[in-house]
Amino acid sequence: MQLHARFLTAFVTIAAASLFGCDLAMQHGHGTKEHAGWGYEGDHGPSHWGGLDAANSLCDEGTDQSPIDLSMKTARKSDLSPLQIAYQKMPLAIQNNGHTIQVDSKPGGTLTIDKARYELLQLHFHAPSEHTIEGVHYPVEMHLVHKSSQGELAVLGVFFEEGDHHAALDSLTQNLPAQEGEAFEPEGVSIDVSDLLPETGSFYRYPGSLTTPPCSEGVLWTVLIDPVEISEEQCSGFTSALGRNNRPVQPLHEREVMVRE
Repeated sequence: MQLHARFLTAFVTIAAASLFGCDLAMQHGHGTKEHAGWGYEGDHGPSHWGGLDAANSLCDEGTDQSPIDLSMKTARKSDLSPLQIAYQKMPLAIQNNGHTIQVDSKPGGTLTIDKARYELLQLHFHAPSEHTIEGVHYPVEMHLVHKSSQGELAVLGVFFEEGDHHAALDSLTQNLPAQEGEAFEPEGVSIDVSDLLPETGSFYRYPGSLTTPPCSEGVLWTVLIDPVEISEEQCSGFTSALGRNNRPVQPLHEREVMVRE
């Protein structure tokens, strides 16, 4: 899979997450389980993914892997086009799939990047964040996964930090499934994904990969700079449900990260 445009051309400890609140040090949830041959701990953890299945070879050998550390000090300031986001309110279809909490999208939500249109497929969560900022994790990171009509993937990353209560998240956090199972739709519950985004549109952009096996490359990453505030209770709900399900940051190699401030 190729990107629609090619850009100009030591994992931080979990304790660092406590700088943003909602410490994960004692949390354990489904994110630590071995599931479908891979997990986040021990012999099935990220450092072993490449050897668990031949299809996962890029997890070890890829040079455009995600997540990465993001920094204003090294990113190139660029006049990137602003994001064109057109999400919509939809029934909540939520699932604990053994690796994350996932919300499936109904057709219609789109993200447009440089005239390329991507449809929202699903959103899911990682705790602590997979991307880091200047080497530091946020407590939670949301990934919104999109796909173009040509099959190209674009992921929008959003950080959550502990702060004020976020009312738009209540429909989700109040229905977090504790046990692994099929997706379900709580009766009368909906979610508006647009309400889960920060108000400002500054972001980092780089070419990367899926952050889970098979670690496929050719994924267009956009990571919003400003975090979304959620309450301590909401934060704890996520971390309790997710456990520790983040892949360590990967080498940048020859890639260039661009930033729109």
